[in-house]
Amino acid sequence: MGAVRLPFERALNADLRDAGLMPPELEVKTSDRIGQTFSAVSLGGLRTLVATFLNLRAFSFFTEQRWADVADTFDTIVDLAPRTRYYWDTGSWHQSYNAASYYLYESKLPGLRRKLGWRESILKGRDFLERGIRNNPEDPILRERLGFLLSDSNKIAAFGDVNKAYEASYDAYMSAVGIGNSRWLAKRFALYSLARVPGSEREALAMAKEVRAEQGRDTPTMLGLLYTLGYHEDPSQSVDKLIDSVFPSREVAYEVLGGLWMRTRDRYPVYGVARGIALLEAELKVPAERSVLKQELPRPMIPEDYFAPKK
Repeated sequence: MGAVRLPFERALNADLRDAGLMPPELEVKTSDRIGQTFSAVSLGGLRTLVATFLNLRAFSFFTEQRWADVADTFDTIVDLAPRTRYYWDTGSWHQSYNAASYYLYESKLPGLRRKLGWRESILKGRDFLERGIRNNPEDPILRERLGFLLSDSNKIAAFGDVNKAYEASYDAYMSAVGIGNSRWLAKRFALYSLARVPGSEREALAMAKEVRAEQGRDTPTMLGLLYTLGYHEDPSQSVDKLIDSVFPSREVAYEVLGGLWMRTRDRYPVYGVARGIALLEAELKVPAERSVLKQELPRPMIPEDYFAPKK
């Protein structure tokens, strides 16, 4: 009877796994990692329970700053519970943020070791999120997390070409929007990434107008992009009229454009911002010594600023 039932049960199990009603079979590497528990966990019933306890172990490794052990433990956890978003999200966060911050600020390590550790941690976090998306293709939140990571001003230098990182961030956010059930901010953040890709100004301006009409939230970033992208479309236009078409008042315009001018770390376009600020400062009678244009601009995140040997 067992021999007769075996082909039927294998086919049924395959159908259940394809439908997402049954977890996938454990890989051999997973059995190697969890050792003697494999014989029990492979039956399926205890896999989520073991993943829960391993998550507690990973937290202990995190408090001890044992980053390799954190990564290995989360590899096991997601093998056991591949459809649980929390584990993919948390595992990536530990690598991209906690481990990366450790290497960024741990002055006891050599500069080169810190720089490599910082970059590798962020790349591992990205890779982990992308694996999570492949295992959960209908989950929009993991795609949003990837979009955020790829456009984070404190992480983007790790990806090499920042323009490609912003493009990938835009793609991640828009794929979340395409799935449905994404949060309202996904499309807005997709716009923010697209606006920072040189050559995409016209597409970004059209998208900014669309998002503003759909969502009606005039945040400073949205207003700033409507101004800069609108100016880029026609630099010969009247700055006075452009300001009036975007901002509710001259005071708001000055606050937003001044803030945008100083946000160099975020790498937003600043087309026409200096002209707008100069016009507004003259109109609002801002003293010359207090001009925003005379303030020292912060530098974007440059790894060498953190990892160069101390003089």
